[in-house]
Amino acid sequence: MFGYIMRRVLLMIPTLFLVSIISFVAIQLPPGDYLTSYVAALRTQGDNIQQEAIDSMKNQYGLGQPIYVQYYKWMSGILLRGDWGQSMEWQKPVKELIWERLGLTIVLSLVSLFVSWFIAIPVGVYSATHQYSIPDYIMSIISFVGVGVPGFLLALIIMYFAQTKLNLNVGGLFSEKYILAPWNWDKIVDMFKHLWIPVIILAVESTAGGIRTTRANLLDELPKPYVELARAKGLTENSLIWKYPVRVALNPFFSTVGWSLANLISGATLISVVLSLQTTGPMQLRALMSQDMYLAGSFLLLLSCLTVIGTLVSDILLAWVDPRIRLEA
Repeated sequence: MFGYIMRRVLLMIPTLFLVSIISFVAIQLPPGDYLTSYVAALRTQGDNIQQEAIDSMKNQYGLGQPIYVQYYKWMSGILLRGDWGQSMEWQKPVKELIWERLGLTIVLSLVSLFVSWFIAIPVGVYSATHQYSIPDYIMSIISFVGVGVPGFLLALIIMYFAQTKLNLNVGGLFSEKYILAPWNWDKIVDMFKHLWIPVIILAVESTAGGIRTTRANLLDELPKPYVELARAKGLTENSLIWKYPVRVALNPFFSTVGWSLANLISGATLISVVLSLQTTGPMQLRALMSQDMYLAGSFLLLLSCLTVIGTLVSDILLAWVDPRIRLEA
């Protein structure tokens, strides 16, 4: 196992290097750059900007240099000084912008993930062990609806219901007086008062998919000989189900940890935009649209790192949960 992990860690280095190059080049592919869009927006509003100011900004951000020079400056700053560059649109260091919202995104995503697993696994197990019963049909219908309804549509419906029927302000993660306030116990309590709506919306689709996945996989495992053998040895039905076939049926949950870690950064962008959440998703979308290359490139690099790390974690978890999987050569 140790040798496998070391090989994978060594392979991460060239993988992330190639991904960083592709990400940085992809941001530069659309015509123009952030400065072009910024100058065009100013002129549309009737503001006239002098060419000297444009040239000064090009030198400040290195936009007049070849792309490989810009990439070298960006990567050398990250690796040698921990400097992720300067956001052109926000006029702040990229590192500060990302870490401001990353904590909120991680809390929201982790709570949604655990809520989803907490509901999907037992419901999926019950549905599989009571196949073709009335609760099974009901759970199947609910899960199909949950998978089919887009998250942003569900967000709009819940927002309307919360505001018209419950008189709740559901925009954002904080009340207005706590948005710029320093962190304290009152602000944390206020955040959790607002957190339940985005958690429900984010958890619905993944819960519905988890129920279907658990049910289907468990139905494949239940007729197998090792289950019949364990039952013949006198194991109680609950102990048998949870100790053996459920462990194998949960493989898809562990194999998607890589995607789950990446979602900690992306944070369900469309839902975050609809609900006006102060997470990384809307900022990432805005950076890509405005071609804020250092901010957008940093987001893509973080997504790639978490995906690669998450894939390794998934492989290790699968080998631990399912003894049939061996990672050694």
